[in-house]
Amino acid sequence: MDFLHRHIEALIFCSPESLRVEEIVACLMEMFGTEVPKKDVLAALEELSQKYAADDFSFALEKLGGGYQFLTKPAYQPSIQILLRQHAQKRLSTAQLETLSIIAYKQPLTKGEVEQIRGVNCDYSIQKLLEKELIEIRGKSEGVGRPLIYGTSQKFMDYFGINSLQDLPLPKDFASSEHHIGEEKD
Repeated sequence: MDFLHRHIEALIFCSPESLRVEEIVACLMEMFGTEVPKKDVLAALEELSQKYAADDFSFALEKLGGGYQFLTKPAYQPSIQILLRQHAQKRLSTAQLETLSIIAYKQPLTKGEVEQIRGVNCDYSIQKLLEKELIEIRGKSEGVGRPLIYGTSQKFMDYFGINSLQDLPLPKDFASSEHHIGEEKD
């Protein structure tokens, strides 16, 4: 029955919220194509709870909200707070996202070309994107003053989970209904 434990672990681990026993049973029945007794799932959950209560693990299997979820043990909260603070510092502002989008879709291009599209100064946004290593300098333009040319970096690909620029969504991929405010009038 050890395989049952592993499948239950995987289901709970992947679920973004607590997973009820009924949901676990339904998934397992579909997976195995046979009846999975609720009592076996409950027994496995009890054994998993005991297993993860040990000091060997930084997280535990907790029952909350009518279901089960893996949660970090309180002793590790300081580490997690540091990580979350660091991630918050990595978030992009709206101006940075707009600037990054223009560079991603139109690259390679100069700061002046980005500013022409956005209609505002982009010094700060470009500086922050360079600091976050989401864009990189690709060289110098042949134009007047030989301004720097920018493009996206490999870190950009990792940040957005894409393998190439061809994976970027095309304008046709955006549903027009998502961009309406309020209801349309006849």
